[in-house]
Amino acid sequence: MVVRADGYTHEEFVERWMGPHADIAKELPGLQKYSTSLPTDPERSEYDGIVELYFEDMGALKAAFDSETGERVNADAAEFIDMEQGPTLYVEETVQLDRS
Repeated sequence: MVVRADGYTHEEFVERWMGPHADIAKELPGLQKYSTSLPTDPERSEYDGIVELYFEDMGALKAAFDSETGERVNADAAEFIDMEQGPTLYVEETVQLDRS
């Protein structure tokens, strides 16, 4: 869950996050799925968005963020995301139903 940095409106945050930042993040090595979600009512939400990154395993995630691209992703994010806010969860997904 991400929170915008001070000095950014929600709209400015969304433009940067969904545009130039997403273009960099899509290039993370080993990234299998990249999903973002925005609140339907940002004024009533504690967070400006939710990001989900899918990798084969924790080793692949670590390698991605240790890479040059990973460093660029984090450096870019630090410019418009409050990196100290919002929880970060590392989970293993168990699919209970998938009708896709």
